[in-house]
Amino acid sequence: MTSLALGQMRRRPAAFVGLAVALFLAIATLTLFGLLFAAGATAPAAARKATTGPSLMVIAGAFGEIAVLVAFFVVVNALGFALRQQHRELALLRTIAATPRQVRRLVRGQVVVTTLVVTAPGWAAGAAAARGFLAAMQRRGMAAPGVRVPWNPIPMLVAPAVALAVALAASAVAARRISRITPAAALTASSTEHGRTGALRLLAAIGVLVGGGLLLRLAATRPAEQVDKAGQAALLGSLVLLVAVALAGPLAARVLAALLGAPVRALAPGAGWLADANLRGYARRLSSAVVPVALLVGLSGTMLIMTRTAGHAAGAAASSVTSATDVWLRQAELTLLVCFAAVSTVNTLVAVTAERRREFALLRLIGATRSQLLRMLTAEAVLTTAVGVLLGAAVAGAASAAFSTAVSGSPMPSLPVAGCWWIAADATTLTLPGILTTGLRAIRGPAAGLAGGSRD
Repeated sequence: MTSLALGQMRRRPAAFVGLAVALFLAIATLTLFGLLFAAGATAPAAARKATTGPSLMVIAGAFGEIAVLVAFFVVVNALGFALRQQHRELALLRTIAATPRQVRRLVRGQVVVTTLVVTAPGWAAGAAAARGFLAAMQRRGMAAPGVRVPWNPIPMLVAPAVALAVALAASAVAARRISRITPAAALTASSTEHGRTGALRLLAAIGVLVGGGLLLRLAATRPAEQVDKAGQAALLGSLVLLVAVALAGPLAARVLAALLGAPVRALAPGAGWLADANLRGYARRLSSAVVPVALLVGLSGTMLIMTRTAGHAAGAAASSVTSATDVWLRQAELTLLVCFAAVSTVNTLVAVTAERRREFALLRLIGATRSQLLRMLTAEAVLTTAVGVLLGAAVAGAASAAFSTAVSGSPMPSLPVAGCWWIAADATTLTLPGILTTGLRAIRGPAAGLAGGSRD
């Protein structure tokens, strides 16, 4: 199974690029905040007392808590696509007597190899980021000048171990479907999609949604002097709500696509109708493309609105140093979260579009031209972006309202209109070129060969 796993990775390296990047980010993030925590823990007592505000360990813990959760969200998403691009090969293995246990071992082997490949670069990036982050904090008086990032092997050992554990757990879930069904059904399932969202998945979505609501209630009931705690609870609540969106994604995406599809069909009768039918008919595929966009918009929108709301609520009561420090910390956290969300968005959209080569080839065989396919993809990209932005905006609105209630007593936050438009523009910039560029590559080549199942 080890040689087979390595063979699959050599034959289809593009399928593992997204997983490798996601694991690299997870290891780098764990290393970054682990080293910062170690720096705070090993700093002399005099250095700890020399600064005001939250300690280095508190900042590292608060940042790491959210960033690591987002990183793991990205890892799980990327692993799912790595397996989807191998679905046909795994199904064929099942038809030639490969057991479910052997298929799971193959997937675990691929995860282990990918993790080992990116561990050293992740360590290097995390250590460099820790030194840079600490230097930036020292320039702003948030850390004593004498504090240094220690050479501590514990964070560097924990980082790949935790990333690997999460990836292996995700692989067990992702490989469950292909390994449990019969060989003949596995081959059939490699080219089909279930039309309904399962009852267990919907129940899980409802449970997670309730959990997110409880976190937002906790954020809304924090006293005004506990702004940091309210902000962390609201941000964590937004992430939990985005998990609920991911679980209920096929249903929510189908409903929103149906509502938004009417104007697209009116503006582009041919391409718009086909795009709308594709998105509603393949709700799981649409959900896979929409969730990263919602993650990008939801997290960045929540952070941006919370920062503006906190600044307005503080007003003249806060010192300029404290205000500038808070703003910088939130901007740094926003940059980190946007980086993760952007990687997830690009990886997902490229993977979703690339796996449709056979579909595009069949459309060409029945008379569709390349320009017609590109118009269809453009309409799909517009709808995908709109659905993702709406879902993300709903999450950001709920989280920001809870935070605003805590800091100002009003559920109406201070809305940075220009910043919100920039977030929507950034989501569009990532979505449209990603889908169209990959689509151009996917429709090249002889249609007959691609329709027969060739994907290389």
